[in-house]
Amino acid sequence: MANTTLTLSEWQFRGLEEENWYPAVVPGCVHTDLLRNQRIPDPFYRTNERELQWIDKQSWEYQAIFDVPAEWIEESGLELVFDGLDTYADVYLNEHRILSADNMFRGWRVDVRGLAQPTGNVLRIQFRSPVLEDLPKLEKLGYALPASNDQSEIGGMGDKKVSVFARKAPYHYGWDWGPRFVTSGIWREVRLESWSGCRITDLYIRQREITAEAAQLTAIADIQSDGPKDVFLRLLAGAQVWSLPLHLEEGVQTVRLEVSLDHPELWWCNGLGEPSMYTFTAEICDVADGRDVLAERHVRTGLRRVRLVQEPDSFGASFYIELNGVPVFAKGANHIPNDSFLTEVTSERYRHEIMSAVESNMNMLRVWGGGIYENDIFYELCDENGLLVWQDFMFACSMYPGDKAFLTSIREEAAYNLRRLRNHPCIALWCGNNEIDTAWSQYNENGGWGWKKQYTSTQREQMWSDYEAVFHRLLPEVVTEHAPDAAYWPSSPMVSLGGDEKQHATSNSAQGDIHYWGVWHSGDSFESYNVNLGRFMSEYGFQSFPELDSVLRYAVQEDLELESEVMRAHQKNGAGNRIIKGYMDRYLKDPKDFPSFLYMSQVQQALAMKAAIHAHRRKKPYCMGSLYWQMNDCWPVASWAGLDYYGRWKALQYEVKRSFQDVILSVDGSIGGYLDIYLISDSPKPVSGQLTVELLELDGGCLRSWSAPVGVGSHTSGRVFTLPANQVLEAADPRKAVVAVKLEEQGKVLCSAEHYLVRDRELELAAPHITITEESGSDGTCFTLQTDVLARQVWLKTGEEGIFSDNFFDLIPGRPKTVQFLERPPTGKRFVPGHPPGRVRIQSMTDMI
Repeated sequence: MANTTLTLSEWQFRGLEEENWYPAVVPGCVHTDLLRNQRIPDPFYRTNERELQWIDKQSWEYQAIFDVPAEWIEESGLELVFDGLDTYADVYLNEHRILSADNMFRGWRVDVRGLAQPTGNVLRIQFRSPVLEDLPKLEKLGYALPASNDQSEIGGMGDKKVSVFARKAPYHYGWDWGPRFVTSGIWREVRLESWSGCRITDLYIRQREITAEAAQLTAIADIQSDGPKDVFLRLLAGAQVWSLPLHLEEGVQTVRLEVSLDHPELWWCNGLGEPSMYTFTAEICDVADGRDVLAERHVRTGLRRVRLVQEPDSFGASFYIELNGVPVFAKGANHIPNDSFLTEVTSERYRHEIMSAVESNMNMLRVWGGGIYENDIFYELCDENGLLVWQDFMFACSMYPGDKAFLTSIREEAAYNLRRLRNHPCIALWCGNNEIDTAWSQYNENGGWGWKKQYTSTQREQMWSDYEAVFHRLLPEVVTEHAPDAAYWPSSPMVSLGGDEKQHATSNSAQGDIHYWGVWHSGDSFESYNVNLGRFMSEYGFQSFPELDSVLRYAVQEDLELESEVMRAHQKNGAGNRIIKGYMDRYLKDPKDFPSFLYMSQVQQALAMKAAIHAHRRKKPYCMGSLYWQMNDCWPVASWAGLDYYGRWKALQYEVKRSFQDVILSVDGSIGGYLDIYLISDSPKPVSGQLTVELLELDGGCLRSWSAPVGVGSHTSGRVFTLPANQVLEAADPRKAVVAVKLEEQGKVLCSAEHYLVRDRELELAAPHITITEESGSDGTCFTLQTDVLARQVWLKTGEEGIFSDNFFDLIPGRPKTVQFLERPPTGKRFVPGHPPGRVRIQSMTDMI
């Protein structure tokens, strides 16, 4: 009896009407294969995006020739498995059509017994143009469905937006941070599998009840047999073994084995404990000889109880994740695909993103609905590092059709991905879509994004009926069927399934989750984050540019101007560059040149997100989640990301690391109001210490100070100091002063912060003289910095790829700061001290103005 696999890795491709074949890399796509064969220029360079829109109007063909071991031909099962075909594909084996695929988000299996031969098998996959395939669907419907981010004009399609008809990554059609590259190709593995006797096709460890005392589990196995046989199922987890006698019939049968683990090691998210994992092995064994294993399958999972808590309270209703009975304040970001060309994302790039999240004190990432159901390695890394995942289904910012074929495809897609991902302990909830409920706003005639007003009453009724069919009926049904213990949330943001206008989220709803975009899209001040607060802030953000080294990967010197053609091509948010400049005119001094503008844009982004995160955390436990937009980029661009396309940390990422620490001091206040200091803790233990508050001159002199013992309980926020800001200042000039606060316990500083009573534009900064000294015994990786006057937003830069333990920080005279360089390891593991970074370049805000 055998279970064997052959991965097909030797491929070639061509345009369907072409004669010549070219080498192809699988997994891959047409764009990357064209680039490797030097048939197109770098798609990301300057304005090349516009010149490459012809690619998605053509059909393409891939071919592999392979042999099959003769003994495989005689076995009970022989299947070709396609883990991902993008998107409309006709598959032929030895000139027999064996599959017509139409959904990028699912895998396909085809029985090829009787068609495969020992030598010279020819597998051809013809990919039809996704754009031309879907144009007739638009014409048949008779009216356009909303698809705000489909950049059809760049694609030469005019106003014909067809992205909504394809079960394909929506961001491929363009977004307000990403280019339009509508790909085709084999984007996940293709392999041949043979088997005989029996095999385990799926193993699900359902976690019925998890406590510190015991884990009550059900192992659910799908077993396929080529005929009747008596066997027993054996389940192993460490030293524990359970078994169940079985009689198998020909075909597939589902069997269940109830098991219990005493005193399990629980899976915890980052900051609350260790993300302990178990490996479960299911074996089918011969009754006559228990040592003869006929088939086996492994599953790695963590044992935890996770639930979405929505309970009425005096404000409205809560909205938070509870893990093993502990309320979790979600700290993290929204994740998008790491590349426009998905197969360019290496394991190292995935690890770098996840390690950056861990290093930044995050405990959650949201897999946003305009991308993909991520590759297995993404969820495995989240499992191993204690990052919870808010998982969207792949629908975003559009209305979708509701015909029978489309709904059937969605059902199969959802079932496939639920079954693929349901053993991952990281997944905290499944969400139907991104922003569609609030954009359409069914129960508020003047609400939403204005979509409804474009349609007749009949069309509107049909479109909302189709929406409810998918997000209020189909998807929750499939979640209940395949992951019955998982939480489902129909749309983000949303208040509730109330059936009236109260269902839709506002900027400060007292239940549900909120996307607050008043800062940025509406021009609201950063201070608005203090009043536009909800129970869970699942989106908010502010843009910046990448650093100069990254910009020069896609631009040349003549492009270094804010409104140049190239800078506008790498800014997908219409007025984005002008918005950045407009806010800069309000908050920061004028940068002296374009490289300085890049720096100042990053500082400004960090200041905005600091204001938001601190406002959210100060409001704990009313607010229990802060997920900013966005973690990463899919190409080099001005965007909301904290990591640029090349994985370089912006100022935002360092601010996030500081603002998401388990225990922080947060200062709120400006002239004319109160200076309020909050002690915020995500620690499971109470926190206390000696608070010191100082008003300092910018040369370090102390004008006055206050000190008091303070403390807060576990998992909470409390105001521990308050004074009228004018009383703090007295006669001091706020343009020449800084408030410095710290919390000490037995002489050890637990946390500290600086606060300014005026905006940076008004600060009277003198140029600092900063010295840097290498710490002895650090092997050239640790440095101590000192300054003679306040150095605002000190930026350390080296020629090596990596991060510093802190960066874009304020340096106060007489208060040395020691930082460590941590290299970006090629294996993508945790950041660790590595090779000395060599020369460290030091700049601060006064160097930029």
